Amino acid sequence: MQYVPHLYQRYAIDFVESHPVAALVLDMGLGKTSVTLTAIADMMFDRFEISRVLIIAPLRVARMTWPDELRQWDHLRHLTFAVAVGTEPERRAAVLQGADITIINRENLPWLVEKSGLPLHYDMLVIDELSSFKNWQAQRFKAFMKLRPMARRVVGLTGTPSSNGLMDLFAEYRCLDMGQRLGRFIGRYRAAYFIPEKSDGNVVYSYKLRPGAEEQIYERISDITISMKAMDHLKMPDLIKTRYPVKLSDEEREAYEKLKNDLVLTSADLKIDSKPNEVGLSRRGAVAERASFPDISGKRDNVELTATTAAALANKLSQLANGCVYGDDGKPLVFHDRKLDALEDILEAATSPVLVCYWFQHDLQRISGRLSSLGISYEQIRNDASIRRWNDGKIPVGLIHPASAGHGLNLQQGGHTMVWFGLTWSLELYEQTIARLWRQGQQARTVVVTHIVTEHTIDEQILRALDAKSATQEALIEAVKAEVSCETAVP
Repeated sequence: MQYVPHLYQRYAIDFVESHPVAALVLDMGLGKTSVTLTAIADMMFDRFEISRVLIIAPLRVARMTWPDELRQWDHLRHLTFAVAVGTEPERRAAVLQGADITIINRENLPWLVEKSGLPLHYDMLVIDELSSFKNWQAQRFKAFMKLRPMARRVVGLTGTPSSNGLMDLFAEYRCLDMGQRLGRFIGRYRAAYFIPEKSDGNVVYSYKLRPGAEEQIYERISDITISMKAMDHLKMPDLIKTRYPVKLSDEEREAYEKLKNDLVLTSADLKIDSKPNEVGLSRRGAVAERASFPDISGKRDNVELTATTAAALANKLSQLANGCVYGDDGKPLVFHDRKLDALEDILEAATSPVLVCYWFQHDLQRISGRLSSLGISYEQIRNDASIRRWNDGKIPVGLIHPASAGHGLNLQQGGHTMVWFGLTWSLELYEQTIARLWRQGQQARTVVVTHIVTEHTIDEQILRALDAKSATQEALIEAVKAEVSCETAVP
């Protein structure tokens, strides 16, 4: 296929070629992959500035997205590439091919740098999803920093650079410029731009920005960063976000509040009927194949649920809001089926395939049980084959976990309706998952994202937190936004 870049893509290609260190904060669907590969092809065979490139990406993106782009475009087909995933012998064989481009998943980067013993002669490095390198203590960050001085060029790609606030930027930009702009040490970065917000003695739990620090950070990174939003350059389908509220009964509310206030709950407090709960029992009376999920049960005597930390409490409350919770014995206890009933209503009204996002394993089991009881065909979207079946329209209901399929996957051909059964605190995973459907190539005029929200529970707090994080991220994107004409927006 012939590649005809839009004006904004040409601007981004030129930026990469003219900046040895570059951060592309491009919204989902703007073509970060094709932009980067075009710049690589230009610099490798037209300008002879680079000879070998290492691309580091999430696993499925490394295995599918980058190879698919290299095969799709005519001007890239002369580039040789190898995908270093799989078993150690397979990874070794891929690296030893000496291809123009080696693609590796980020989990295997420490192996490549520290354990493989292979010669690493890469003069350009690409980090796909730069935000996954936000932890300066992580093994992948440390491995990358050992590799970084060898490369003359580095590109960081992301659509969500500061999903948890501007503290994330320290490690991300140190990967790029080795500390030239935001410093080499996290302590100095914090001292320069942040002040403690919540603390207990010498222990600081959270930081807030100093007055004027936000603008200072943006100014420091602006020379190597460009930002573009899809709405400015593409005619995107309308994105409609809705809530489908469900309510707890008085008894369920009492149990929820007891855990919230006392940090402990027993199975008796959940008011579960003594008869074991059938997995995903439809309110129409159809019984699921309970044998498929033997670890989901109803009442068990003297089972406790305890939350020893704030994080553990938030986790337990999220489970209760979803309708099932893990006891201290590690087994799930069904609490209510209100979200399952809501999902049933949504699916009954749906006129196209629906992508359902779950968070806990018992969510997956209970959703699967309900769908089985209703005779609705479904499949987990978790491998290459299921992705293709979804895009071919062969899966009426797709089940997806944001952490395993939140980045880089193109699912827009299979449907335009998404339902969040369980929510995530991560803005990055949240936005990236929505972008699997709401992106360039979506043929529907509207993408509908429905959140099933249990009223007056932590569900509402999670949505408020996502909105607050989004405001911070939007400010960063606006601060470094590239001023490119929209004349060539896709019709």
